[in-house]
Amino acid sequence: MKILSIASCSLLLATLPAQVTFHQPAGRELVGKDVKIERLHTGMKFVEGPVWIARDSALVFSDIPRAKLLRWTAKGGVVDWRDSEQSNGNTLDLDGKLLSAQHGGRNLIRHSSLEAKSVSSVLASACDGRKFHSPNDVVVRNDGTIWFTDPTYGLRQRKPEAEGNFVYRLDEKTGTVTVVQRDFAMPNGICFSPDHERIYIADSGKKQRVGAFSIQKDGALSAPLFWLEGGADGMRCDCRGNLYTTARDGVRIYSQEGKHLVTIKLPESPSNCAFGGAEFGQLFVTARTSLYRLNLRVSGAVIPPTKAAETASKPAPGTNPGRDG
Repeated sequence: MKILSIASCSLLLATLPAQVTFHQPAGRELVGKDVKIERLHTGMKFVEGPVWIARDSALVFSDIPRAKLLRWTAKGGVVDWRDSEQSNGNTLDLDGKLLSAQHGGRNLIRHSSLEAKSVSSVLASACDGRKFHSPNDVVVRNDGTIWFTDPTYGLRQRKPEAEGNFVYRLDEKTGTVTVVQRDFAMPNGICFSPDHERIYIADSGKKQRVGAFSIQKDGALSAPLFWLEGGADGMRCDCRGNLYTTARDGVRIYSQEGKHLVTIKLPESPSNCAFGGAEFGQLFVTARTSLYRLNLRVSGAVIPPTKAAETASKPAPGTNPGRDG
């Protein structure tokens, strides 16, 4: 694996004071007022799509302009892990295999293993014969269906084929790709509640908002339960159902009722986040050129989401990542 340049590593492991604003008393149960932000790496181009690989105590994330997937560990720091076609969002399927939404490839892919030299296969690249714009973020429901957003951010000068900027659901059992949301200007971050009965979708268009929707038995979405104003890029839920969004002013934490609990300001505007570390008690944040980490008082919702994937979500024997690992 290629170690990133000395210049890009010169500001590693800086501990920075966090600017935490509590909007509701309940926020103090989630994050300490004196929480520290660790800058784990900087000097990257534009990083996104973090996902925790508990088996390896590692974080995989994307550097979109460099068309690279990167990998962070406490021992090895950040290294180039493998090439991509400008992957953006990443997640794990129910078998613990890595999925990536690719801007450049205009597709959704699965990596055959969690090894750097694994091969990838295309899961979907079109709906009804029309090629996707540039798949952005991706999540897997506990029934195995794969949900992803498709704005035009990565389309560049290429000709659009899809009729709009949609949210899609891929059912691998039937091989069908279905549009589940048509009404967003720029669908972006996407996240399930811990029970997978609700989905959150960010619209990064002019309205800058996040919608909460119940998922019906047939997979269709309800009318919006509520809107969170201010928009978001990436999102994750903790095990209690609180929603963590990466907005322009920092990481915002909302209750499952939509109350704004906390804002954590970072040195850079964050792009996405993921829970990881021991018991998923750390929040990793990609923020444009840097990777940050902070300790929380609550654990994140586990990815992969089911007991069938329990082996993939446990640290490897002999590892002890720890909350300060």
